[in-house]
Amino acid sequence: MRILRAIILTLLVLGGIVNFLDRSALSIANTTMRADLHLSATQIGALLSIFSLAYGLAQVPAGWLLDRAGPKLILSVGMFLWSLAQMATGVVSGFAALVATRIGLGAGEAPFLPGGFKVIHDWYETRERGVPTGILNASTTLGQAFAPPLLTLLLLGWGWRSMFISIGLLGVIVAVAWYPVYRNPDKHAIQPSQSQSISLAAWRDLFRHRTIWGMMLGFSGVNYTAWLYLAWLPGYLEAAHHLSLRRTGWLAAIPFLMGSAGMLISGFVADALVRRGWDALKSRKLLIVAGMICSAACTFAVTRASSSSAAVAVIGLALFFIHFAGTSCWGLVQVAAPAHLVGSAGALQNFCSFLFASVAPVLTGWFLDRTHSFRIALLICAGVTFLGAMAYLWLVQKSIQATAG
Repeated sequence: MRILRAIILTLLVLGGIVNFLDRSALSIANTTMRADLHLSATQIGALLSIFSLAYGLAQVPAGWLLDRAGPKLILSVGMFLWSLAQMATGVVSGFAALVATRIGLGAGEAPFLPGGFKVIHDWYETRERGVPTGILNASTTLGQAFAPPLLTLLLLGWGWRSMFISIGLLGVIVAVAWYPVYRNPDKHAIQPSQSQSISLAAWRDLFRHRTIWGMMLGFSGVNYTAWLYLAWLPGYLEAAHHLSLRRTGWLAAIPFLMGSAGMLISGFVADALVRRGWDALKSRKLLIVAGMICSAACTFAVTRASSSSAAVAVIGLALFFIHFAGTSCWGLVQVAAPAHLVGSAGALQNFCSFLFASVAPVLTGWFLDRTHSFRIALLICAGVTFLGAMAYLWLVQKSIQATAG
């Protein structure tokens, strides 16, 4: 069973890396595509927001499907859909067609993280879930860290169209591997799967609990920050600190690597606290609130950074702390939600957060077009992150006891 768990986690990590390579591609190609297709910063921001909006709206059906049909089928189909949409981006020539590919990318990626954390819930005991949760979460920022240097090399060497097609093919490979490898958790897993026990009444019952609202609103602060930097970090370094595309490709990797470190450390700390007798819910809540407040302070400090090196360092700390918190947010889903609703609770958390996060790219582009500065957008981001921390602090008080029938 250990070998099978390791293979499954490895495939999830590869999927997470490809997932965020795909999400990062438009941000990396931002300047080149704007010039080639005659797009404004507001239009690029809108395309980035359209992805996150489609991703958020697709969370609700994705979570329900994960709990009904299981991650074997749903994750495989999702990977195929997002990879085809990514490849299609490399052949389109207008804004309307780009909108369609962004919607396909968002809908296809929607099941991945809720499904991945559902897999971890089913295959690991409570006291050992922190590390695999941190590893899976870290794969997403590894994808973001690999994206600037790797995609910049592809962009400079073969053009932005070939870049999109190449990384789309990577997703197809992972999808082909996932379906035959994943096994029925009813036979092998630590937590027997309850994928068939969910009803519409049980799903609706989630909305009666303050904890689910705290998770939905609080995680909005996490994803607003994460998505703003994912969407605009390369553009920020080019515009605010006048860096070349090539140099931006390498410097932009540093903050995302710091984010990966935050995720891994969070997982180890969460497991250590539970092993020492801390309550699983309260310990994760502590890590979430502390991380989000520190991240908000760092984002505020970005507005005062006087050099590119200082900006990269402070943004790196902002991403370290926000992903430190975000890993425990997913850990909180696993300990706060009933086993048969882990997929749905995680998807609802993601759904609400990406409705908020979808505002970040287009709002940033709008301010950039009008003020030629990122200052206001960063101040708004710091405020949203702080309010998210307060949502966790005030609303998340106890585990969810949902209707099982």
